[in-house]
Amino acid sequence: MPYDPSAFPAFAVTVDLVVLTVRRHSLCALAVRRGEPPFKGRWALPGGFVRPDEDIAVAAARELAEETGLLAHDPTLPVPPNAAHLEQLATYGDPKRDPRMRVVSVAHLALAPDLPAPRAGGDAHSVRWAPVESLLDQDGAFGRDSDLAAPLAFDHARILADGVERARSKIEYSSLATAFCPQEFTVGELRRVYEAVWGVALDPRNFHRKVTGTPGFLVPTGGTTTRQGGRPAQLFRAGGATLLNPPMLRPEV
Repeated sequence: MPYDPSAFPAFAVTVDLVVLTVRRHSLCALAVRRGEPPFKGRWALPGGFVRPDEDIAVAAARELAEETGLLAHDPTLPVPPNAAHLEQLATYGDPKRDPRMRVVSVAHLALAPDLPAPRAGGDAHSVRWAPVESLLDQDGAFGRDSDLAAPLAFDHARILADGVERARSKIEYSSLATAFCPQEFTVGELRRVYEAVWGVALDPRNFHRKVTGTPGFLVPTGGTTTRQGGRPAQLFRAGGATLLNPPMLRPEV
């Protein structure tokens, strides 16, 4: 039997982005207020439809650039100043997840250092950074702050929760935490990333001993900084290691 495309129902593919950063010592995600139906006026994750001639990874990188001005970092190349870590998170295909039609979303996780206030674009009415706890609060803590006591649109609360847990897990055994830092950073700044992502306080001395003693994790730059106040602190950059041995185990809360 020859293949007949009309014999199969049409559906669309989107990319949704969990864009995480650390702002004022809190793990924050990028949220957009939808300016068009469905869920007009509700907060959602940034994203959009994949174009007919577009690869999934290219679509995710395009949406990231449009929403944040960041470029997806190619790990085989040096890190440019406006780069962000971008990886595929999971695929979400509940037939009822979008009231318009059958839409399958390929979600991606993006991590970047502290970013400036974003600007709304596309079908977004407004856009902001918000602590992930408030976005995931089903009682509407974020909604009360925004005069919208409603959960995230679509299934974006589930996608955001999955992205946050991916980030929390991966910084245990990989060097991914450095993606939240500028190109040169102090051990104290890196510690605050771990504290923000995990939501726990860490002992500064033990943390310093672990990260500086893990082969390939950090490389001294030879410089110092006083941007944290007090005595000059040594500056580091990310080393070549992608997996940490021993891992940075997450404390039990």
